[in-house]
Amino acid sequence: MTASAIYDAVVVGGGPAGATAAHDLALRGRSVLLLDKAGRIKPCGGAIPPRLIRDFAIPDHLLAAKARAARMIAPSAKQVDMPVEGGFVGMVDREVFDEWLRERARNAGAERVQGQFERLERDDDGVSAVVCTVREGDGPPTTRRFSARAVIGADGARSRVAASIFPGEDKTPCVFAYHEIIRSPAHGQGGFDSARCDVVYDGRFSPDFYAWVFPHGDCSSVGVGSARKGFSLRGAAAALRRELGLGGCETIRTEGAPIPLRPLKRWDNGRDVVLAGDAAGVVAPASGEGIYYAMVGGREAACAADALLATGKAQALAGARRRFMKAHGQVFFILGIMQHFWYRNDKRRERFVAMCADPDVQHLTWQAYMNKELVKAKPGAHMRIFMKDMGHLLGMTPT
Repeated sequence: MTASAIYDAVVVGGGPAGATAAHDLALRGRSVLLLDKAGRIKPCGGAIPPRLIRDFAIPDHLLAAKARAARMIAPSAKQVDMPVEGGFVGMVDREVFDEWLRERARNAGAERVQGQFERLERDDDGVSAVVCTVREGDGPPTTRRFSARAVIGADGARSRVAASIFPGEDKTPCVFAYHEIIRSPAHGQGGFDSARCDVVYDGRFSPDFYAWVFPHGDCSSVGVGSARKGFSLRGAAAALRRELGLGGCETIRTEGAPIPLRPLKRWDNGRDVVLAGDAAGVVAPASGEGIYYAMVGGREAACAADALLATGKAQALAGARRRFMKAHGQVFFILGIMQHFWYRNDKRRERFVAMCADPDVQHLTWQAYMNKELVKAKPGAHMRIFMKDMGHLLGMTPT
């Protein structure tokens, strides 16, 4: 086993959360090691809102497409189009996007190592040590040990870092997502729109979540999600492609992964470890949106780790979750209620899609999504939506 000098921070996981945390800490002048498992791409529709593009300085060339509308598709095949108000939703290919974020962290001063996290240990002086398996070139796997004053666990929904500090948290309920990256058909072919995201609420393709077709320029993500054990995600994706006339498109790659359903109640060990991204459970209910929240969580984790390093006070780590939930907890709560009520069966999904045709719903939905905050400027609209929501839920409003 080989050892290294003590880093200020070791970040485990090089997705949007980990890469952002490593980048931010490196910019603050901290010595950072970014440990990432090679060859891992998370299944993801790839949508990023304007707020993310602004806050994290994402260059335009990373946007594989710009979606200017969403189409909601009900079990009856009824379609409701929701044009984006005065803008677009950026679409990224996670293979390209995540690597760019990791390279940005390296350019800021972080050291990159490809390897598999194994466990946390303690040095004789109490400093954390990350033990990992790395493979350099064509040589055999080597066990290495990196000591750090702070550790950020950003290694996904089944986080080994989280399990090492919170035994049992690996049992957090998840939706399992599976998608196929396909060669996009020509714009207009079979109804395909290269500037539109299709969201399918149909129990045939997902009994408790949704399915999607998201454009990525030359490629598209066709995916499904479900928490139901025994439900065939691959079978549902194949059926969805046949239904939408995408069965003949070339399949470029396939990916699957769990997506956590709620934030963990605690993100740090009260000493020197803090979680971020899927490892902390920050995926929005109902929508499954994770990139923005992962990057915000990574930034908050970096801020908390930097405060720990500056002050030596372990309670600084708790600030990551506290600040995140203050900013986004209410949105997560409301989306959780939405998922609980509207995704239960096809009858409710039918009414949910019908409700999406309402101009007030569309306006407030896009404003909240694009800016990542609840819209408070129109209390009358909120009341109208509430009354319509109850009408649809109770079956008093025609679909």
